Amino acid sequence: MNEWALPSGAQGLIGALAVGLVMGLERGWKEREQPEGGRVAGLRTFALTGMLGGVLGHLQPGFGAWPLVAGLLGLALLVTVSYSRHATVSGDRSATTPVAMLLTLVLGAFAAHGNVTLALSAAVVGAVLLDLKPTLHGWLRLIDHGELRASLQLLVLTMVVLPHLPDTGLGPYGAINPYRLWRAVILVAGLSLTGHFAMRVTGAHRGILWTGILGGLASSTASTMTLARYARQQPDLADAAVSGAVAACGVMFFRMFILLMALQPSLLSSFGSGLLAMGLVSLGWAVWRWRRHAPTASGQGGIETMPPFSLGTALGFGGFLAVMSVLVPAAREWLNTGGLYVLSAVSGLADVDAILISLSQLHGSGELST
Repeated sequence: MNEWALPSGAQGLIGALAVGLVMGLERGWKEREQPEGGRVAGLRTFALTGMLGGVLGHLQPGFGAWPLVAGLLGLALLVTVSYSRHATVSGDRSATTPVAMLLTLVLGAFAAHGNVTLALSAAVVGAVLLDLKPTLHGWLRLIDHGELRASLQLLVLTMVVLPHLPDTGLGPYGAINPYRLWRAVILVAGLSLTGHFAMRVTGAHRGILWTGILGGLASSTASTMTLARYARQQPDLADAAVSGAVAACGVMFFRMFILLMALQPSLLSSFGSGLLAMGLVSLGWAVWRWRRHAPTASGQGGIETMPPFSLGTALGFGGFLAVMSVLVPAAREWLNTGGLYVLSAVSGLADVDAILISLSQLHGSGELST
């Protein structure tokens, strides 16, 4: 539109009209069977609401925010009266359409300020959400209260606690990093929640195998802890948990191959084929063992999905990592360079990525031979 030499403000008004048309298209189609005057708002009403927002937005430089505030209050009063009468006649108490109208007015004003692309993007997302009502409500009916509570707890760990932890080394040797340790706690909790939903969708045994495969992309140690908890709480899942743990170990070898390829490709000539071979053998054995011990359809009735996750298990894994974080530099100090293999073994108990990256960087700087 910049190439069309439009008058000043025309782009904003066109964008505001487009916002109303996008939102009104979905609402008008949804209520297309209603008789004339039998719906709260349709395509034309939403288009006019978007344009109204654009005009009110253009008035702001000369009159401040009062025109938009007055428009919002007036529209809110209008849709409240219309909604009340419509709910009384039809019995439909959904407030989705009135809220969508208010959003259309605000997005129209937003487009008038030059944010046409962002306003249209928000309108498209809003229209998609309105259209997905049956799908979203269907998902909600599938989630039980325990899964909802676990998901909210995981969000608290991730969005509330994690951002406020210091990303710096503390304690002995400066080895304890609260941010990275808490991220490991979230990883264990997230793997458990993912495994729970995988078991619900694909069945207990197949879901556990996928938990190991996907978990190995992040941490085979965390995956093994999660699967061990499943096996302890539900002994019938022990065979599947073993297969999942071996699958996680197999994926770990592929992850190490990718890390070496990114950090020190010259090492792949020595270790690449070995890592790929171990990964393929581990994955192949895990799948073969899982298929061999997979229960028949009639034998799965007694197997239940596990709770979404155990916060105690996740915190225990974080504590284990904290201890290992201190022991690794301690081993380096006590055993000097001769303790390289001991250091690698001790570090590998918790996580192979850290020691792999460290050794690759030493090799790249010429301090460590192949």
